[in-house]
Amino acid sequence: MLYGVSAGLQLRAGLGLAPWDVLNQGIARHAGLSIGTASIVIGAVVLLLWIPLRQRPGLGTVSNVLVIGLALDATLSLAPAPGPLWARIVLLLFAVALCGVATGLYISPRFGPGPRDGLMTGLHRRTGRSVRLVRTCIEVAVLATGFALGGSAGAGTVLYALAIGPLSQFFLRFFELPGTPSAIVAESAPPVTSGTEVPDPV
Repeated sequence: MLYGVSAGLQLRAGLGLAPWDVLNQGIARHAGLSIGTASIVIGAVVLLLWIPLRQRPGLGTVSNVLVIGLALDATLSLAPAPGPLWARIVLLLFAVALCGVATGLYISPRFGPGPRDGLMTGLHRRTGRSVRLVRTCIEVAVLATGFALGGSAGAGTVLYALAIGPLSQFFLRFFELPGTPSAIVAESAPPVTSGTEVPDPV
């Protein structure tokens, strides 16, 4: 739920979205869908790509697909867009920090990665390429496609890219469950991200 709230607030700030949300917004505009519905549809399509990669979904995976999109649309229906630039900046900073909190809470119980994270780790195993390279290629392709479709990229996109890794690593350790070594938890955290996906804190 916090992932969806974070994405909705970042959209309301109007200063640029996370890469996958840029794609969600671009597809939503062309398909006549809400951005939350677009997020659910894209998550389901990405989840289908797990089949040839032999990835296994968990409770967290299915929840990721459904709950984020619903929470995103609910947030947009309740949260008005702030007017002054300073208020939009504050809202952006809060949204990115909230995504870091959501990452720690979501990954620490280890109920399965999100669909986009599973795609990344699956491609990493199948191709033998580094996680960083695979993640970077996916993010760049998603961002470029979303931007071409009219998604909003900007300063907020850059801030998200720079801040979400360190924030995620901090909150992964903060919310670490007893008996779960920090290193193991960190290694299980690739940001796809939200929409709102889970980033790679490594």
